[in-house]
Amino acid sequence: MPTELPEWVPAARRAVGDRIRVRRLHQNLTQETLAHAAGIDRSTIQRMEGGHEMKLSHLLLVAHALRVHVTDLLHG
Repeated sequence: MPTELPEWVPAARRAVGDRIRVRRLHQNLTQETLAHAAGIDRSTIQRMEGGHEMKLSHLLLVAHALRVHVTDLLHG
């Protein structure tokens, strides 16, 4: 198993984070309100929007809270 991820993986995570941020701001939500609606911590939203590693379950919860399909966040 490789110790470093291919460059496209962190780039894809950043793109997902950017799409979460855009959707959140479009709906006039703060990170705090989105986190509350998703049932997760604000710091988790912050990490996701920053393109850090994210759990699939958190991504699904955020997509549900934003009222979008998870693929909208994955593929924009």
